[in-house]
Amino acid sequence: MHVPDGFIDAPVSAAAGVVAAGAVAVSLRGARRELDERTAPLAGLVAAFIFAVQMLNFPVAAGTSGHLLGGALAAILVGPYTGVLCISVVLLMQGILFADGGLTALGVNVLDMGITTTVVAYALFRGLARVLPRTRRSVTVASFVAALVSVPAAAGVFTLIYWIGGTTDIPIGKVFTAMVGVHVLIGIGEAVITALTVGAVVAVRPDLVHGARGLTAPLKLRVDGELVDAPARQPVAPVAARSPRGLWATGLITALVLAGFVSFYASASPDGLEKVAADQGIDKKTEEHAAKDSPLADYGVKDISDARVSGGLAGVIGVGATIVVGSGVFYVLRRRRTPDAPAGSAHDREMV
Repeated sequence: MHVPDGFIDAPVSAAAGVVAAGAVAVSLRGARRELDERTAPLAGLVAAFIFAVQMLNFPVAAGTSGHLLGGALAAILVGPYTGVLCISVVLLMQGILFADGGLTALGVNVLDMGITTTVVAYALFRGLARVLPRTRRSVTVASFVAALVSVPAAAGVFTLIYWIGGTTDIPIGKVFTAMVGVHVLIGIGEAVITALTVGAVVAVRPDLVHGARGLTAPLKLRVDGELVDAPARQPVAPVAARSPRGLWATGLITALVLAGFVSFYASASPDGLEKVAADQGIDKKTEEHAAKDSPLADYGVKDISDARVSGGLAGVIGVGATIVVGSGVFYVLRRRRTPDAPAGSAHDREMV
């Protein structure tokens, strides 16, 4: 759903940029409260992982493909504020290095793919977490539903932005129907990827999953026919003391393999927005990307003729650049953590 330059007129693109910049500023402040010494290193990894998975377009209908947006995944793993920053870093790297998503449309893309998906997904996730049983399986189920809804929600927001500032005169009803229809299908793929990833992390390190914190149900004992809270156990090795290095290394290797090798087998069909734009005539005034001459444009390394090597190397470079930039941002935010945000809190309890 990367919006290129020329789809949205300059005034609306500028307004979207202002809104996106404001949301990023708020997220920079909010992320200080979400990040601690264990999760800050993982936030950069989440951004790099989302970058890698976004290279894996999957077929969803005849001649159409989709890819992960990642807002739900980022919000559930590292928190909504940090999640917005993760997606923003990914979009910035894609726009500057790979000519994917217009530079003048960067604000539109951050607003649509970063803010909308994160806010919608996390709000729905927290709502479901309050009514579902307090189990790890419930976190996975809530992740699936939240991710599924977030994608057509983003399609609806794009339609609204296009209705306000679209550069071609197309009946907005047709645009809405086409966008939401195809992105419901893409949302199923998003939901599967998000649920599998969240479920895998929750299975091994639930203490590192932001959305799984504070959901521990107290152990109950039956005494004289009545249920009472069991005494709190004192673990020999507190979960908080366990290093996340193993998870970090596994995640990085996975991201590199996905971007450097698996991406070669991704669907070559146009994604949902590209397909709708071509069918409805939205793309009539598409402008050339300012970074079209980048040595990594279109996810290939310039002057390397072998498509497999070129695409794989570009993917590896993208993962590396994203994790360096993202980790740098989150390291600085962690260092500037607000004094009223304690690193260890009751939210860090492991789920049962």
